[in-house]
Amino acid sequence: MRKYDLVVIGGGAGGLTAAAGAASMGAKVALIEKEKQPGGDCLHYGCVPSKALIEAAKKIHTARFAADEFGFVLQGELDFPAAIRRVKAAIAHIQKHDDADRFRNMGVDVFQGFGRFKDEHHVEIGHGDVVYGKRIVISTGSRPVIPPIEGLAETGFLTNETVFDLQRLPKRLIVVGAGPIGLELAQSFARFGSQVTVIEYAAGLLGREDQDIVPYIRAALEKELTFLFNAKVHKIEKLVGGEKRVTVLRGDESILLDADEILIATGRRPNTDQLGLENTGVQLDKGYVVVKETLQTTVPHIYAIGDVLRAFPFTHAAGMEGKIVVGNAVFGLRRKVNYEHVPWVTYTDPEIFHLGLTEQEAREKIGVEIRVYKVTLDDVDRFVADREMNGMVKVITDEKGLILGAHTVGKGAGDWMQEIVYAKQSGHKIGNISNVVHPYPTHGAALQRAADQYWRKKLFEGVVPKILKMYIRWFR
Repeated sequence: MRKYDLVVIGGGAGGLTAAAGAASMGAKVALIEKEKQPGGDCLHYGCVPSKALIEAAKKIHTARFAADEFGFVLQGELDFPAAIRRVKAAIAHIQKHDDADRFRNMGVDVFQGFGRFKDEHHVEIGHGDVVYGKRIVISTGSRPVIPPIEGLAETGFLTNETVFDLQRLPKRLIVVGAGPIGLELAQSFARFGSQVTVIEYAAGLLGREDQDIVPYIRAALEKELTFLFNAKVHKIEKLVGGEKRVTVLRGDESILLDADEILIATGRRPNTDQLGLENTGVQLDKGYVVVKETLQTTVPHIYAIGDVLRAFPFTHAAGMEGKIVVGNAVFGLRRKVNYEHVPWVTYTDPEIFHLGLTEQEAREKIGVEIRVYKVTLDDVDRFVADREMNGMVKVITDEKGLILGAHTVGKGAGDWMQEIVYAKQSGHKIGNISNVVHPYPTHGAALQRAADQYWRKKLFEGVVPKILKMYIRWFR
């Protein structure tokens, strides 16, 4: 039996970060991954393939829009398998960075198989090897939630783990769930040419987002998608020709929809149910691992990161947690995780950027003593020039100007809003962004315009303007 300073179960973004970091510090590390190659959901089924598909769909959409606007004709039929090949090529390119042999060259012992705890220190790999870990990190990710819908299993369905294997574009696609994954994929397939209907149990879209942002994205998506809100899929039947008939309940109304494919995007669940955690004393809460701020579980030498935690189910958050775990697990540090400055982006078109508190959360937490700065994109020259004016920037601060939250919907928002992440994390006030010289014309000017409002209120409201007028008269 081999013994290790650190055993990492799961080769996704967090697990790879922890394994590489610990090995580089001189620790003896084992990485256990159930798939043939590491990379996790993000590389194989999530971030990378979805963004490759989104970009391919966006190119098709742009070409059609340009043809309508500038009066030329597009000919030929869409080669949908070419888009899927583009997705696979992106995965293959990035896989080189996550390749098992690359980690072996770093000094990590990589085991292919399913890791299961035999006790607090011993992990069995498949039905064979058992390894001992002085410290152990759980990083096994998550998988799609499959709702208990009558006939769903018998008729067949897609998830984010299977949709990228399609070789034929469905003429009619039903997406169950209007979260980020559902919306990103729904819009992409609509742009390829599918007739897409999104069924959502809630009354509206994106409940975690600032409510000033939502109307912009809803208006944009409703031009391309059909939504059924306050609706629930009751049952699914397979028709003679292979099509699927979906019965949807909305209040007292029963709606019948026919589709070629059904995509389930109703959330995710942590991969903890087969880890043998009952043999360890690690506490779970509805399947999620309970951890302290140091990312230690209820068993101090066992840590957990990534989607098995409830907090922030994002790749970049898992990477941050992986870095913290290296210091804590390998060197006994007590570094604490902090999610206050972790942003996220929903990659619809336009994109949605989210950082920190929404206005409602800020008012509930701090009270009325907050400041809100808003700029609509039709007031920003670069967006006007691009003719991409649907969107806004909203920044929430305390009364001193310290950034509490920032929210944006707009073309490429995930890129040009990064400046405020640094500002918030570094403790800068919103006014500091106004003092940064931004090239003209750029999309980032939208954020600068919001920051300019801070100085306008400072200089032109209250007692300051009176003092300035008195000084100017004296100076003359």
